[in-house]
Parts: sequence; structure tokens; C-alpha cells
Amino acid sequence: MAGSSFGNIFRMTTWGESHGKGIGVVVDGCPAGLLLDEAKVQAYLDRRKPGQTRYSTPRKEDDVVEILSGTFEGRTTGAPVSMAVYNKSQRSKDYSSIAECYRPGHADYTFDKKYSFRDYRGGGRSSGRETIGRVAAGAVAEEILKELGINIYAYTRSVCGITIDDSRASRENIFKSPLFMPDPVASAKAEEALCKRMEERDSAGGIIECIVTGMPAGAGEPVFEKLDANIAKAVMSIGAVKGVETGAGFGVAGSSGSVNNDCFYNNGEKIIKKTNNAGGILGGISDGSDIIIRAAIKPTPSISRPQNTVNKTGDNIKIETKGRHDPVIVPRAVVVVETMVAAVILDMLMLSMTSRLDLIKRFFSL
Repeated sequence: MAGSSFGNIFRMTTWGESHGKGIGVVVDGCPAGLLLDEAKVQAYLDRRKPGQTRYSTPRKEDDVVEILSGTFEGRTTGAPVSMAVYNKSQRSKDYSSIAECYRPGHADYTFDKKYSFRDYRGGGRSSGRETIGRVAAGAVAEEILKELGINIYAYTRSVCGITIDDSRASRENIFKSPLFMPDPVASAKAEEALCKRMEERDSAGGIIECIVTGMPAGAGEPVFEKLDANIAKAVMSIGAVKGVETGAGFGVAGSSGSVNNDCFYNNGEKIIKKTNNAGGILGGISDGSDIIIRAAIKPTPSISRPQNTVNKTGDNIKIETKGRHDPVIVPRAVVVVETMVAAVILDMLMLSMTSRLDLIKRFFSL
């Protein structure tokens, strides 16, 4: 199976299936000397694990990470960092009823057409549990970025069509909300709307926003390795994501140049912009402003109400998905978006280290 690796210098390769022995990742390109242990990575994984609120699947999975290689005495060695989470709460029998049919909204049909074989137990490689490896790798990237003064945080911007009011939002409120919404008023309304969806045996989608602060100008390449293009690819590779926008995003289509252009000025210390419609990226290269990304997350496709589909022999049938499923994916996907963005930011910074001869000479003049 091709396509399980991502990145250029900071590169992750995820492995494992949702109902196999475990899920994991190998991270190559991590520099030596980073303070890293299981507890640091676990803090990120705990944000995506299920069973923490009534708005996630009741499935209980501790998702305890083990670092198998690449560290010694609490620091990275420069060797590949391999991490694993062993599956302990699989109930494969919950999926036996869909072994011969294609669930609406899932990758069952396309996977079958590509490989003429599929692991129907929770989706196999197409399962949301694959993101465990991404989060573990992205956690390493975030810890490196913190050493550079770059911080990344993400949150739920909307659920069930209910969007936060930026005037009421604060970063401190994100972890006080079961939906990871920084606006408590919007969170309460979204929770109420979500409860109604659950009563109707239906699901909901939403939007995740991710902010990168402390980003220096000059990271990214001007053609095929654009910073925003690579972020879009990384975030779009998350199974539930159906759209990505940067800065003003699709809003620019109805704007004008005089409004959308971010004017520069010198504040006496450095050149900055008066606005940030570009979302911190111009011409594929970071401009020193905060990087702003939003991802549209589809409603959970696994719902318990009857749906029309076909089986492998082409017969029209109805199915009701059984098992333990999230009524909304958005809150658990917040950390996935955040860590994938972190992996791209770090990779692009590393690529940019060779852009200028004077910087190379400075580095090797030790």
C-alpha cells in the first residue's frame, strides 16, 4: 500500500489497522537533543481518545503510547522515533453485519474497488484510529516548535451550524468546553443542537480553526512545496476533512483587491501587515503573521438510522450501523488538525534552512 508516509525532512510513516494488534508511527528527521518521553506524547493522544464526554463514542480506549526507539535517557538521539499504541477495546463482531455491504459515507466501496479486499472491522487503514500515529508524530513536531518560540493551537469554530462569536472567545475556554469551543455561549447552544441530532439517531459536522503564532517569515517554497499547499494536503489527508481554507479563505471570492490586500507598514521595529486576510502566507511562503487555517469536518457517517445501500453482489438493501460511534467527530479531530499542521510547519522550516548561502555558511562556521 503506497501513501502511508508524509513529509520531506521531518517525515512520518503511520502503520496499523483499527482492529489489528496496534497503531503506530515511525518519525524520521527528528533532531537529537529534544526532551521527549511518553508523558509528553500521551498528553496529545489523550485529547483525541474516545469516551471522555457524552458527545463521543462510549468506547473506552486508553490509547497508551510506548516509545520503542529513538530516545535515550529522556532525549531524542537523532535516530528514527518509533511509537506504538496497542489496541485493547476492539469488538470486531459489531462489524460482521456490514462485511458484505457498503456503508454510505465510508470508504468501503472505493477500498474494495482499489484492492479487491477490505478489512471491514472498523475500516482498517481507513479508520479514524489511524490518526493516532499522526498525533504522536505531530506531538514531537510541536515540542520542537515550542523550542523555536512557535506555538500552535486549534479549536472547534462551529458545530451543527452554530459558530463561535470571536468577541466572546478566549483560548482559556477551549478545554472547558466538551466540544473544545472557546466561546461558552456557542458551546452550550451547539451541545443542545447536538443532543437533538443524537435523539434523531443522526450526526453532525463542523469547522476546526488552527492558529500558528510566533512563525517567522520565509518558510515555504514558491512553486510545488508551498507552505499553504502542503498544509492543505496534510489536513485534507485526514479522513473526515472535506475542505481547507487559509486566512479569509473562500471569502476572498466576493471581495476586492483594495479590501483583500494586506497593507504593509514599518512599526519601528519590523515590517508587519495591518490585516491578515492572507492567513500568514504569501506566495507559498510565511510572511511572519499568524497562520490561520480552517478545516471543514463532515458529519460522522456511521449513524444508527436506516440507510439505503447495496451489497457486494449489487443488491439494493437497507442497513443500520451498529457499534459504538461518535455523534460528532469534530472535538476529537481538533488535535489531529493541530498536530498535522505542526508537522508541516516544522518540515517547511527545515527545508528553508538551505535557502540562503549566508545562513549555511553561518551554521558551519562553528
